[in-house]
Amino acid sequence: MAKVVKVIEVMSQSEKSWEDAAQNAIEEASKSVRNIKSIWIKEKSAKVVDNKISKYRITAKISFVIDND
Repeated sequence: MAKVVKVIEVMSQSEKSWEDAAQNAIEEASKSVRNIKSIWIKEKSAKVVDNKISKYRITAKISFVIDND
């Protein structure tokens, strides 16, 4: 039987790193979505305050398998 994969686009941020922002996106998405299989970072950006990065931001696509129960 074929699997159906759905993709959602999310935005996330972190004060630590882009990797941490990606992990935050997965953790938040997993509260309402099961079977997450991958994340693709579409865009990275950062907020700068006093010449220092204060927030790392990402726009990402998260894919997950739809249950056929």
